[in-house]
Amino acid sequence: MPDVVLGIETSCDETAAAVMRNNALLSNVVYSQTIHSKYGGVVPELASRAHQKKIVRIVDSALDEACVKKRDITGIAVTSGPGLMGSLLVGLSFAQGLSLSLGVPCIGVNHLEAHIWAVALERKRLKPPFVSLLISGGHTQLIYVKGFGDYSTLGKTRDDACGEAFDKVAKLLGLGYPGGKFIDNLAKKGDSDFHRFPKLGPRGNNYDFSFSGIKTAVLYYLNSISEETKKEHISDICASFQMRVVEVLVDKTFRALKDTGCGKLVVAGGVAANSMLINNMKKRAKIDGVRFYYPSPVLCTDNAAMVANVGMKYLKKGISSNIGIEPKPLLSLKPTFLKGSTAKSKN
Repeated sequence: MPDVVLGIETSCDETAAAVMRNNALLSNVVYSQTIHSKYGGVVPELASRAHQKKIVRIVDSALDEACVKKRDITGIAVTSGPGLMGSLLVGLSFAQGLSLSLGVPCIGVNHLEAHIWAVALERKRLKPPFVSLLISGGHTQLIYVKGFGDYSTLGKTRDDACGEAFDKVAKLLGLGYPGGKFIDNLAKKGDSDFHRFPKLGPRGNNYDFSFSGIKTAVLYYLNSISEETKKEHISDICASFQMRVVEVLVDKTFRALKDTGCGKLVVAGGVAANSMLINNMKKRAKIDGVRFYYPSPVLCTDNAAMVANVGMKYLKKGISSNIGIEPKPLLSLKPTFLKGSTAKSKN
């Protein structure tokens, strides 16, 4: 059975590699591409080129940090989707080439599933069922996790992802990319009651989200004030925008917890590093008697430790991918039924 797994993540603009031995994380190396900051968003072609330049060095760094040689690797886990086509292809090509040269199994990992279980690297006693709020630059989903590989999507965004809204609002305010950290830092000094942006979203008794409206509301508000007012109150504007987004996330999530009768919540993804969100989730969880779990910032953003973690679980069950794993940019999160020790994954 594989006991030393190399994880590789190249779904977007982070080139990452990690090494796990059984349940112990030995290394987790992440290179975040900075070239996209001047464009206010990820440029796919530039991202894939950067992965090509960095992947060998990043993998070698992860192996060195873990004091592991290539010959010690007994399994490889690599993100197969969702993500950018070119970026995924770089990681998959490298992983499968190394798998063939070493004669070890390789497993394609769903990036969304990896995020869900990232917190388990730190909270070993976390057991399903639980509700997971997965929030990042590309995804916003509420997922009922019945067990490992058994998922039910309760709701998702109908337009912009949560992190995408932060990036777009940050661009409107003349801040950097990615926008979440800049807005969060400024919001700490601001008044969240300065301006009440409308609480927009899908109507009806559902768990879906919509963030395009709040982004447009910020745009209209900025167009209605002077440049001097914007500069003077930029922290207040950030706090007001962020609070409205947080309110929507908290309300929908805890309604899902109540309706499912589940007493455990996991928040995952890049936006899980947002301080206002975590503080408000903690307060609501204490009131509702919900056990709340969230990963450290290093495990919130895209990383290979979460990929290695999920990949090892599948590999230990005898599940690996066929040679020629194809990148799946639009891969969704669907139940994966783990039944036999010789099953093959198509991811």
